[in-house]
Amino acid sequence: MNVQASAVSDAILIEKDVEVPMRDGARLVADVFRPKDGARVPAILNLGPYQKDKLWVAPDTLEEKPNEWMNWETVNPLWWVPRGYAAVRVDGRGSGKSHGQCEPWSLAEAVDFYDAIEWAAAQPWCNGNVGLLGISYYAINQWFAANRQPPSLKAIIPWEGFADLYRDALYHGGILSVFMTNWFTAHLMHHKLGRASQQLPDAWTVNTLDFWLSNNLDTGAFHGAQAQWDKITVPFFSVGNWTGFGLHLRGNTEAFLRSPSNHKKLRIHTGSHVHPFYTEEARQDQIRFFDYWLKGIDNGVMDERPIKLAIRHGADKFEWRYEQEWPLARTQWTRYHLRGGGRANSRFGDGALSTDAPAPDEPADSYRYDPARPTPFITEATSSQIGGPDDYAAVQRRDDVLVYQTEPLAADLEVTGPIKVELYAASSAPDTDFMAMLLDVWPSGFTQRLCDGMVRARFREGMDRPSLIEPGATYRYAIDCWNTAHVFRAGHRVALQISSAAFPKYDRNLNTGAPLGVTSEMAVAEQTIHHDATRPSALILPVIPR
Repeated sequence: MNVQASAVSDAILIEKDVEVPMRDGARLVADVFRPKDGARVPAILNLGPYQKDKLWVAPDTLEEKPNEWMNWETVNPLWWVPRGYAAVRVDGRGSGKSHGQCEPWSLAEAVDFYDAIEWAAAQPWCNGNVGLLGISYYAINQWFAANRQPPSLKAIIPWEGFADLYRDALYHGGILSVFMTNWFTAHLMHHKLGRASQQLPDAWTVNTLDFWLSNNLDTGAFHGAQAQWDKITVPFFSVGNWTGFGLHLRGNTEAFLRSPSNHKKLRIHTGSHVHPFYTEEARQDQIRFFDYWLKGIDNGVMDERPIKLAIRHGADKFEWRYEQEWPLARTQWTRYHLRGGGRANSRFGDGALSTDAPAPDEPADSYRYDPARPTPFITEATSSQIGGPDDYAAVQRRDDVLVYQTEPLAADLEVTGPIKVELYAASSAPDTDFMAMLLDVWPSGFTQRLCDGMVRARFREGMDRPSLIEPGATYRYAIDCWNTAHVFRAGHRVALQISSAAFPKYDRNLNTGAPLGVTSEMAVAEQTIHHDATRPSALILPVIPR
C-alpha cells in the first residue's frame, strides 16, 4: 500500500492500492481518500471495471474544477473528503489492478460488492456506515448490491443507472442494443491492449459477450443483473435523465414505483451524461441525502416532497418542480389518435394526431422497410448546450417513416409521465420491428426527439415466449416509450414518428423470421399501420393541466 498526502489539500490522506479481501480468498485493489485527521467518517464506495488509476481528462465545461484525482463517473474526493466522507474506489475483479475474471453486472460482482461494503464499514477510519454513489456503471451495480442487502449499506444514490441488464439495456423491446456490445468491446480492448494488460494479462477471458448474445430471451439467465425490487429496501435517491438514450431512465423510475423501501426519493434532470452530476446544485442534493442517512443529521431532507423534476421548455431551458407521486395524480391521460388519408409518409404527408376518434373506413398507411437502407438513429446533439436535443427533421424527409402530428398548438401543452403507443400493424414479413418516437416540431422546422420505444414483432406477447407473426395479419402492439417531462410551446406541434429501424444503435431486423443471431438473406417488408374505428392506433400522453 502506498500512502501519500494530497497535493491539493493537506487535509486529505490518500491510500493507494489497498487490498480488499473477498470471501473466496481473492483480494481486490482499492484507493482510499479520507480525512488526514483520522476522524471516523462514512464511506462512499464505487466498484467496477473503469480502472481507478485511469486518468479522466474532464471537460473544461464541467462546473466542478477538474483535478488529478477525479475519475470517470465517480465522486470528486477533493470536494467530499473535506466535508467529512471517505471516497473508496475499488477495481472490480479482473479490472485495473484486481486479479481474477471480470464479469460485468454479474451475480459474482454483486457478491464482491457486498464484501467490499462490509470491509469498508469495519475499517478504523469508518463510522460503520457505507453509501454508494456514482454515474452509469457505478449506479447500475448499486441495485444488484442492494439485492444482497449488506447490513452496513445505509443509503444509495444510483445516478442514471438501469436496473435490468436484459430489458433496460441489452434487449430493448427484444431488439439487441449494439451500443451495449460496443461498450463491452471497448473495455475489453482497454484491458487487453492498454496499460491494465501489464497487471492482468489473463483477465477478461470469460466470454461475457457470448453469454449476452446466447441469452436473447428473458428466461432468468440475467437474474443476478436484474433488480429484485422486493429486496431493495435500503433508503435510496434514484436519479434519472430525460435526455438519456433509451438506457437508464426506466430503471430509475421503476425503482421509485416498485421498491417497497419506505425511504425513497426520485430526481430526474436534463443535460449531458456527466455535467449535471458535478454541479453545485446536484452535489447539495447528494450530500444532504447522505448527511441524513450516513451521519444522522436531521436536515429535513426526508420531510420534503420526494420527487424533483426538471420540466423542459424547448431545448436549453427547464424549471425544477417538486411533486408528491409518480406518475402525477393530476395527469389527464389523453389519447391522440393516428389520423390521415393513407399518405402519412414523411413529414410532408397527411398524417395527423387528433383527440377525435377515427372514422370506420379511414384508410391505412403503408411504408417499405428495407434492412439494406435502415432508418438512422441520430445521437449527436445539434444544440449549443451539452446534452441538448437531436434534430430529426432530416430523418422525417424519408419515405420509410410515417409522421403524425397535431396542428400548431394554440397554447402551451405540458406532457409529463410515461408515454405509450398502441399500434395496429401488419407486415408482409414473418418478423419485423416497429419503432415509435415522440417529437416536438418547432415553428422553424427543428424536430426535437423526446423519447422512443420499440418492439420486435415476435416478442409482442412477452420477451420470454417468441412467436412469429402471420404475414398480412394485423396485430396490436403495445410500445413503451418510457418517460418524459416537456412543455410543447404554443405554435409547436406534437409529432409521432413510426419506423422499423433505429440503426446503428439497434440491430436491424432482416425480416426473414430466422432465429436471432442466425445470418440469413434479408427481405424487404411492406408495413401497414391501421387507424380506423376498429383498429384505433393511438399515442397516449400524460397531459398535465395548466
